[in-house]
Amino acid sequence: MKLGFWGAARQVTGSMYMLTLDHDYKVLIDCGFDFDKERSDFESTEYKKEDGFIFPFEVTEINLVILTHAHVDHSGNLPNLIKEGYEGQILCTQPTMELSELLLADSARIHKLKLNSIHGRGKKINPKLLNKLTADLYLESHVKETMDRFVCIGFERRFKVHENLFVTFHYTGHLLGAASILVEARENGNWVKIGFSGDIGRYNYPLLKDPQPFPEVDYLVCESTYGNRTHETTEAPETVLKDVIQSSLIDIPGRLIIPSFSVGRTQSLLYILNKLQFSEHFPDIRIFTDSPMAMKSSQLYEKFRSHLNKEAQDFYKENDSLFNFENLTYVPDLEGSKALSNHYEPCIIISSSGMIHGGRIENHILKNLENPYCTIFMIGFSAEGTTGNKLMTGADRVVLKGKSLEVKARILKTDVFSGHADLKGLMRFVEQQKPEKLKKLFLVHGEAEVMDDFKKTLVWSGYEQTVIPEYGNEFELI
Repeated sequence: MKLGFWGAARQVTGSMYMLTLDHDYKVLIDCGFDFDKERSDFESTEYKKEDGFIFPFEVTEINLVILTHAHVDHSGNLPNLIKEGYEGQILCTQPTMELSELLLADSARIHKLKLNSIHGRGKKINPKLLNKLTADLYLESHVKETMDRFVCIGFERRFKVHENLFVTFHYTGHLLGAASILVEARENGNWVKIGFSGDIGRYNYPLLKDPQPFPEVDYLVCESTYGNRTHETTEAPETVLKDVIQSSLIDIPGRLIIPSFSVGRTQSLLYILNKLQFSEHFPDIRIFTDSPMAMKSSQLYEKFRSHLNKEAQDFYKENDSLFNFENLTYVPDLEGSKALSNHYEPCIIISSSGMIHGGRIENHILKNLENPYCTIFMIGFSAEGTTGNKLMTGADRVVLKGKSLEVKARILKTDVFSGHADLKGLMRFVEQQKPEKLKKLFLVHGEAEVMDDFKKTLVWSGYEQTVIPEYGNEFELI
């Protein structure tokens, strides 16, 4: 039995792990899009992008795919897997399947724009370069074909793939439908248990259930996104948001802009705003959600409310909705989005992307960054190089859409809405495993420096078997 690491190895994105069992039965866990960098080591294999390949292995040899959750860095390459000839099933939870359809369709829309741009340059492109530029771009038809392969499995149910392979999905918070996965495989008469954490959520997070206890395993693959820090904000999300609204819109009649990812983060925001409307009786402040995907995602959260925590379910029973309230307006189209610039009364604008890297939020920042009566409230991680990161780190000026802007708006930030477990949460997950019984602990899905720090903490705590795989590393599991 072998375990190979083909993504999120000493980096955050592109989660993809290959488990090879007896008789070369291959299981791929996650198939995420890699946003971090081009892989020179991938380019050195026989499967090259210039020849139209996306993956550094033969996809037709894969027998099964298992998906932890819908985020594109875990699901975004599934249509490419189908393009290259994968013919098997994709196992996941029902909410994950439906959220994946939204996110993959959005990716296909972006890919189509890229393809049109590449082919519309007006000059002939070298075929090898063309293949390299377009190899990982897919269309809506590929997404539809991908969705036909999904098979949904309930949480906490031991699913029999065949007599020597069982799969169980365990609640892990983080996102609607997200799971940590237990794989039980029998080889040479012996059962081996392998755990894949997926992305571990936070305890007491708005809407979502807490991560559930994970069973003991022989091998554990664990994410490490926040493996060297704890969340800074200790106040409740309601308190944080209430204070920001008070200072931004009531004490001073200004404008509050919140860059937010459409799936997951925006639902948490709207839920808290809905609760505040009931409990705090704020003045009539208009709230605009400027994201069609956010509206569709909110509908799925309500559809699958049985997967949410008890507080959210009780709130729904009492109010008939988690997100829709009197002062909330969903902005359906780009013209409506642009028209928000003409709304001069105090208001809240929630728009994507959360990093201010593409999306409608860029227009709102462009129009308001030099407005001293505007507050921009950053509520999540922003990667280095993005406008969001520059604002969070105190830049005096930023360039957006070719225009240099002075930062006159007030910039606030919080990590209270982060959906990832911090160091304490990660340790809580790992410590469900007895150090003397766990044969190997693999760290993935984190920046290299963070992983190194997390490994030191784990080794100090008794997990001396901790390993940080490199891209392409394969390990024999005994």
